[in-house]
Parts: sequence; C-alpha cells; structure tokens
Amino acid sequence: MTVQTSRRQPHLARALVPLGLVFLSVGISTALVYPFLSLFLSTEVQAGPLKVTAFLVASPLAGVVVTTLIGRLSDRLPIRRLLLIIGGISGMIGCGLAAFIRDYWILLGLTVTSVAIANCLFPQSFAYARQVLERDAPDKMALGISGLRTVFSLAWVAGPALAAFILASGGFTWVYGTAAAMYAVAAIIGLRWLGEVPAPAAAEPGDTPASDTLETPRWVLLLTAGAFALLQTPLTLAVQALPLFIDTELDGNVKQAGLVLGLCAALEIPFMLALGALSVRVSVRVLLFIGSVCGIVYYALAAVTPTVGLLFGGQVLNAVFISAVSGLGISYMQEMLPRHPGQATTLFTNSFPLGAMLSGPLFGLAQHFGYRLAYWLCTALCVAGMVLLFAIRTERVSRAS
Repeated sequence: MTVQTSRRQPHLARALVPLGLVFLSVGISTALVYPFLSLFLSTEVQAGPLKVTAFLVASPLAGVVVTTLIGRLSDRLPIRRLLLIIGGISGMIGCGLAAFIRDYWILLGLTVTSVAIANCLFPQSFAYARQVLERDAPDKMALGISGLRTVFSLAWVAGPALAAFILASGGFTWVYGTAAAMYAVAAIIGLRWLGEVPAPAAAEPGDTPASDTLETPRWVLLLTAGAFALLQTPLTLAVQALPLFIDTELDGNVKQAGLVLGLCAALEIPFMLALGALSVRVSVRVLLFIGSVCGIVYYALAAVTPTVGLLFGGQVLNAVFISAVSGLGISYMQEMLPRHPGQATTLFTNSFPLGAMLSGPLFGLAQHFGYRLAYWLCTALCVAGMVLLFAIRTERVSRAS
C-alpha cells in the first residue's frame, strides 16, 4: 500500500500542476475580457442598449447549451484531454478575431460558436481533475477541486487590474490579444503535458461508453442545479448593486466599493483552501449548509447596515459563503454523478450564468425601489436555495448492469 501511494503521488502532481496552469491561463483570459465586455460593445462596437442586452443574454445562453452537449459527449468517449485542447484553440480564435473585428453581428456569431466552445474549459478541467483525483488520491478529491478553484479565483484577483492597465496602454486590441495568448497557453499545456483519461461512464463491467443511465435521478440533479443557481444569483446581483448602494444609501464612494470587493476576493482564497482541507473530515453537505447560513447572515446585515464599515467586516461571512458554494459545490455535484463528471460539473458551472441572467430583472427592481432591496432579495435567494438544496434527497440509484 505504501509503495502504491508513493507511486501515485508523483503521477498526481504531474497531472494537477499542468492542470493548475490551465486554470490560471483560462482564469486570466476570462478576467481580462468579461469585466469590460459592456464597455467594449458600447464604445468600440458602437452597439446600442438593446444590442448590448441581446449580446449579454446570448453569450451565457450559448455557453450553457454548448457546454451541456460537450459534457454529455465527454462522459461517453475518452476525449476529455482533446476537448481541453479544442477549447483552448476555440478561445484563441474567438479572442484573436475580436482583437481586430468591430462588426456587431460577426462578434455575436463568434460568441455563440467559438467562445461558447471555449467555455467548456472550466467544467471539463474540473471533470478531468475529478478523474485524476479519483484514481490517485480518492480521499482528497474535495481538497484538490477546491485548490484548483482557488487558482481560478487568484487569476480573477489580478486579471481585472491587468486588463485595466492593458486597456489604458494599448486598447481593446491588446486586451483581446492577451486573452487569445492565454487560451493558446491552455491549449499547448493540454497538448504537451496532459494525458488522456478514460470515459468514466464505462467504468463498470457491462456498461457501454454510450450508457445514459445516471447514478442519481435526473429530477434530483435538476433541482440541485436550480438550488445552486439560486445560491449563486446573489454573487452577481450584490456586485452589480454594491457601488450604487454605497453611493446612494451609505454616502460612500466608488473607491470604497472597489476595496470591499477586493477584500472579499482576497479572503476567498484562504477560505477555499481551508474548506477544502476541512472536507476531508467534515461532509461537504454540512460545509455547504454552514456556508449558506453565512450568506444569509451577511446579506441580511448588508440590507440594514447604516455604514460602509459593517460591509467591510461582513466580507468574512461573504467570503465563507462564496468559498463554500463556488469551491465545494462542484465536488457536491460530482459526488452525485461519480461516473459522469463532465455532466455533473457542467450542471454546476451552468448554474452561475443562469443565476446571472436571473439577477438582471432583480437588479431592475432594486433600481426602482432602492438598492437595499437588492440585499433583501439576495437574502431571500440564499434562504430559498439552502432550503431547496437540503430538502432534496441525494442518494444515488443503482445502475443496471
């Protein structure tokens, strides 16, 4: 046993270190582009409000559809490494062309095709990591997934600031060119340093690669994904409302909003690592419950706070909430479909763009009735998501051989 363990650990490191670099490069590319997408469309493409809205809705919708189809395919055939390479190349093409093209309809076509395919990098990387960890370190799967998720968060701490610097120096041509280069790095890493993993759905005798029998009933999976969508809607709604809330309700300024967001992002990294380590001894379900309670308390405090200072102090609770949902939610879904990690991870990752789309009309309500309402809505969403998540039975069904 000791010999087997010692042999597995170097193999595990050889797989996870390049995969961590993939997460870093993909995280930097998305952090360069997405925070300034509306500005790019409005100023460079000269798109009006209706076209910008249509673009911002079409982009996540296309990503959800394409990544879902890719997730199903990846669990049937041993092509996960190939999909990572294709995703990197697609992102490189999409961002590379966007560096020079300013025609709205061509850019829309790119975002629903090439960029949508590139979106598979995030769920497929986690699915790849799940298979490697299951093979080489099954007792550390949640810790490994949380660690990789932390790398992505780290990229988002630095990415927007880097994008602002590049934008001031060379404009959007350099922003999208740098993003394309990062996608190219991801593709090269997949090509040179990652090995292929088998199709997990055919892991048992009698199974076929095309087997569609799921370990957990589909209705349970969909309700669980819906619960995560409710829990992740506040991640977008609260960020959208924060600068205006501080400015109009708390007599603060935009700089303070930036400091609050930066503090939360910095706290997320150690909390994700800590929760991942804790998951070795405490069930992921319990940690998700604790995280959800922290989210409820934070948003309720934000809704009644009279000062910006309480928001700063509340970022400890907010960071625990985000770290639990974003870091452990992937492992939670993967445990429900251990031999379909592609579909499980895609279900979870798609819950974020769905939550982002739901946050749009809720933000409109807050604009009309006051920005404190946004935080009361976030509180209600966290309560609803937590209740739904823990009301669902998650036992797996037996598979027919």
